[in-house]
Amino acid sequence: MKKTLALAAAAVVFFGFTSCGKKDVPVTEIKQYEGYTLLWNDEFDGEQLNESIWNIERRAPGWVNSELQEYTNSPENIFVKDGFLTIKALKTKKGSRDHYTSGKVQTCNKQDFKYGKVVTRAKIPAGQGLWPAIWMMPTNVGIYGQWPRCGEIDILEILGNDPKTAYGTIHFGNPHMQRQGIYKLENGSFADDYHEFTVDWEPDSIRYYIDDVLFFETNDWYSASGNVVKPYPAPFNQRFYVQLNLAVGGDWPGNPDKTTNFNKADFKIDYVRVYQKAAYDENIDKPGVKLPSPDGTGNLVMNGNFDKDISYDEPTGWKFYSAQGGDGSVTIKDNVMSVETKLPGSEDYAVQVYYAFIGAARGKTYKITFDAKAAEDRKMKIAVTAPDRNYIRYLNDTPVELTKDWKTYTFEYTMNHEDDPTARLEFNMGHAGSKATIDFRKVRVEKID
Repeated sequence: MKKTLALAAAAVVFFGFTSCGKKDVPVTEIKQYEGYTLLWNDEFDGEQLNESIWNIERRAPGWVNSELQEYTNSPENIFVKDGFLTIKALKTKKGSRDHYTSGKVQTCNKQDFKYGKVVTRAKIPAGQGLWPAIWMMPTNVGIYGQWPRCGEIDILEILGNDPKTAYGTIHFGNPHMQRQGIYKLENGSFADDYHEFTVDWEPDSIRYYIDDVLFFETNDWYSASGNVVKPYPAPFNQRFYVQLNLAVGGDWPGNPDKTTNFNKADFKIDYVRVYQKAAYDENIDKPGVKLPSPDGTGNLVMNGNFDKDISYDEPTGWKFYSAQGGDGSVTIKDNVMSVETKLPGSEDYAVQVYYAFIGAARGKTYKITFDAKAAEDRKMKIAVTAPDRNYIRYLNDTPVELTKDWKTYTFEYTMNHEDDPTARLEFNMGHAGSKATIDFRKVRVEKID
């Protein structure tokens, strides 16, 4: 039997003004989307947080992710003023130790929903160790089990030390998996001005937009209890609620340092709007996975001979990345890719070049070959990773000893996980005790069985 979720549309009649009930704002001033009606919204036009919509969540330091902040209900950390909700992180002292406070609000059991378009407009704070987030969790985690089986939809995460890069992510699975899209501003940062962040959540697709530009879409997820996989589209077929918070420190962003300005640690939200269609078709099957195809020679690396330059406009291909204090650059000339390390950083991936979307099929064996040399004897590491699956390793991080002479290197690995079209080849040059430039040529990844 075809199963369709029907949603009550009559309630939209009452949205001639904002559902906050604090200030009359005609719907004509709120953006409309064809095929959607406004389910609920908060324009933050009152003088205090509307607690008929929002819960203030209090948590002790270290609650998750090794974060440093205490989430409080203090009006110094959470307040509404001039049409904006502000979540402010503060640095104080507790005895002789630094103590951080911040705010977290969410709509659990007040404004939760199943499927819809969530639109927010916000400006984030910049600064090492600051971690603003707009995200969603299920109202009843008992349906599929504790995280990550229950699912999580991250509409926006930004690391304060890299304020021009935004992340949209879903978490799921057993063990933990993720799918993630990344959006980089060409000019300025998300701390300079307000931007609109949107997720459009449907039974067979979750799409991410920034300022109405689609930058990521996925329909590949699952939930499982033990070895039993739940019917698709679990776990993203249950009621979720919205959360807004500003974390300080943690495993991903790292801790604040002397450059972090807490006088400007303000996460400002202009509005949150949730729209829904009249009905959603849930009678769907999980789509198959389409793996990348090799070239005519069997090579899954389309630019393995470096016939053209790096392009960041396409999702596939060679990319340069730096993080965790690393810095460098990459150039391609005469069929050779040269990677310069300016700052080695504190992690292997602090200076990294990778080829995106080589793909990997379950049970298949792959051979990697490449030529490399360095300006002086040094080390690097090679790996094949899953960026959409919590960076699990298909080929474990493997040290490579480089010399000043060209040498051919060969590695093999067998894919023991589910098919992954987004698997990528990584060369990690950070935190290696050397800044010597490394040259690459003739890179191949081929299926050999």
